[in-house]
Amino acid sequence: MATVTAYIDGFNLYHGLRARYQHRYLWLDLPALVRRLRPRDSITAVRYFTAMVRDDPPAEARQRAYLAALEAHNGADVQIVRGRYQSKNQRCRSCGATWTSYEEKETDVNIAVSLVADAAQAVSDMALIISADSDLCPAIRTARTVATNLGNHLGVIAAFPPRRQSHELRTLASTFTLAQADIRNSLLPAVVTDPKTGQTYHRPSKWR
Repeated sequence: MATVTAYIDGFNLYHGLRARYQHRYLWLDLPALVRRLRPRDSITAVRYFTAMVRDDPPAEARQRAYLAALEAHNGADVQIVRGRYQSKNQRCRSCGATWTSYEEKETDVNIAVSLVADAAQAVSDMALIISADSDLCPAIRTARTVATNLGNHLGVIAAFPPRRQSHELRTLASTFTLAQADIRNSLLPAVVTDPKTGQTYHRPSKWR
């Protein structure tokens, strides 16, 4: 039995789920998914890296309800690490029209820092990375080097979200694509009640 720390790239996972299943599986219980993927191992931590939506009140409300439900249902079994979205002014070269877009910031860096820091502290034997973002490859290499220098071995598994692939990650880790059955059987209850406050959180109607 290995000890496993999970690092979940919220942006990569969200867009993979949307591309393949629309909104059906966004109400996802991440610790339950990790336990389903590694049923024989001891899960030391599940770290979820995301950024808060901006300038879209309905989407913001759905995201806040989801994060609150995730924490209420799992308590200390999940750690949410928040990055940010940075606004960026865009201009059409053809017509001159302008608009504001948003670029996710800090998520990759937060995952990298956490991965290397955990390797330095020998938190677990294995890193389970739910992402297909090749930008994480330098962090994986560094974490492995840190572990080796300490006399440890760090195994790395990359679980690709639906419709997400990375050849570079395949060269560094054991990889597979998340199966629909594992996703479907790892959803939060439709209504989650916080045992500490009694507050309830409902699965958004758009996510059904």
